[in-house]
Amino acid sequence: MTEGSAREAGSGRDPFFDNAKLLAMVLVVVGHAWQPLKDSRAVWAGYLFIYSFHMPVFIVLSGYFSRSFTFKPGQVKRLITGIAVPYAIFETAYTLYGNAVDDRGNDLSLLTPWYLTWFLIALFVWRLTAPIWLVMRWYVALGLAVAIALFGAANEIGAVLNLDRILQFLPFFVVGLLMRPEHWELLRARWVRIAAVPVMGAAAVVAYLAKGQMTSEWAVRSKSWGELRVAWPVGAAMTLALLACSLLLVAAFLAWVPRRHTWFTALGAGTLYAYLLHGLVIRTAAWEGWYRPEFWHTPAGRLAVTVLGVSLALALSSPPVRRVFHPFVEPRLDWAFRSAPRSAGSSRGAVRYADAGGAGSVGPADSAGSAASPGSATTTSAGRSSWSPTR
Repeated sequence: MTEGSAREAGSGRDPFFDNAKLLAMVLVVVGHAWQPLKDSRAVWAGYLFIYSFHMPVFIVLSGYFSRSFTFKPGQVKRLITGIAVPYAIFETAYTLYGNAVDDRGNDLSLLTPWYLTWFLIALFVWRLTAPIWLVMRWYVALGLAVAIALFGAANEIGAVLNLDRILQFLPFFVVGLLMRPEHWELLRARWVRIAAVPVMGAAAVVAYLAKGQMTSEWAVRSKSWGELRVAWPVGAAMTLALLACSLLLVAAFLAWVPRRHTWFTALGAGTLYAYLLHGLVIRTAAWEGWYRPEFWHTPAGRLAVTVLGVSLALALSSPPVRRVFHPFVEPRLDWAFRSAPRSAGSSRGAVRYADAGGAGSVGPADSAGSAASPGSATTTSAGRSSWSPTR
């Protein structure tokens, strides 16, 4: 983003990216909170609508901030401490918690992500491949990524590392890698913002009309065409159409993200916390039967769940929560690594996600590898935004 907008944050941090992450994280939490209420057509449509673009937003941002990943020692360290270790911690926590509270009987395995932890392992894999995509011409990289996504959607790959999602969401990461500062500036154009309104409106209408015509699993991208019970021509067409629609909605969403510092901008640094922690609250509510009372299935109840979801996202992104859970979400682990001399610009172009996630940016990941939200985006002399930890 521009240097002027970055300075508005008061610390060289570009508020646009923090605003985008926070708003997208709110949609993630609300979407999860809506899951038990999808018997309502309006909620089902809203679920399909936001799932079409909220994770792609985080993934595009993650790709953009992965452009400088080149396996430097500091980057590899952040990849481990910012993504791999939190993944191991929360995959273990969610598995054990689910077994204890809901008697799910899941095996403890880091090779089979459960619930929302898939995003961290996906980000880990995508980040490792970043240098490969960056040496290709843009049309080759994008074409190959789309072909891989089609392959992932066409085959039942299984639960290992959630490869189905890793492959199907890959084009969004590559798009992020290919973006440059001028592309973000394009989103500020007046005509883009005006066009974004009917685009979002039309998508919401289509989602409402799609009830009974398709399953929301298409937007989740966790199943193959066979599992969705469609033949390959229809599956390929649906996959490509959804990819195009998702990218269009990502652009429309980002076009209306505030560029200036707002009351919620600072919370954008805690989106990874919100991403990793909110699942414990949402799953507890489902397992303990908190959604059973009839009130929650009325219009007023569904509105209340939405407000509670927004509040939960904001609360879990707050500084007090980040201070308490910092050792688990962003462990330093300096004792485990050899110290290396710091070189100027060593963390340039990276994103420190304390949140995708995801997001991720879901929050999402660090210069070299954290996950989605905690760091600060600054504008370098080369015009790139980079994240420096500000915990």
